[in-house]
Amino acid sequence: MKSIEIVCDNLSKIYSGKVIFKNLSLKLTTGNSISILGKNGSGKSTLIKILSGIISANKGSITVSEENIPVPANLCYSRIGLISPYLNLYDELTASENLRFFCGLRNDSEKVMDERIDYFLNRVRLFDKRNETVRNYSSGMKQKLKLIFAVINQPRILYMDEPSTNLDSEGIDIVYETAEEHKKNGILIVATNDKEDIKLCESSLNIEDYK
Repeated sequence: MKSIEIVCDNLSKIYSGKVIFKNLSLKLTTGNSISILGKNGSGKSTLIKILSGIISANKGSITVSEENIPVPANLCYSRIGLISPYLNLYDELTASENLRFFCGLRNDSEKVMDERIDYFLNRVRLFDKRNETVRNYSSGMKQKLKLIFAVINQPRILYMDEPSTNLDSEGIDIVYETAEEHKKNGILIVATNDKEDIKLCESSLNIEDYK
């Protein structure tokens, strides 16, 4: 498998004149993991959104490379997976329909798509609920479904923003197992203040050090 690297150089983000963070630099390669720490509202989720391409930084650059060759910005999304409480699902669709719509964007064959969807629904213990509309899911079930969205396309860089939110002990175990597996051949970045979540990572960064 190709090596993967992400380099952030002097990132800064300002909202309405308020500095969220400034001059933040970071370099991670295959097998690396880091937890982003800081009190509520300090900018952890903002940094994750910038790293995953949801919003832009005011200053600085982010470069993703494979085998030391930069990946074009418009292709970086295929290397990224994100689980976060603020991501929305289609409540009027079933779990299977949500996942089929998402996987269909990659033009995968129906056979490959269905096999992958069934595998992950089984893994997070949602297979028996696959044909229920998501509006009837509990918050914990929705969080498990979001985990599938984050990993189903086998991303090289996995972002986890408060990954244990709304989960029971079984769901937390599934998240942690997934994170440990991902670290073997990818990069893991976790935004959290949960002491157990922090243990997933080999290093940490306190975003409040960049004010």
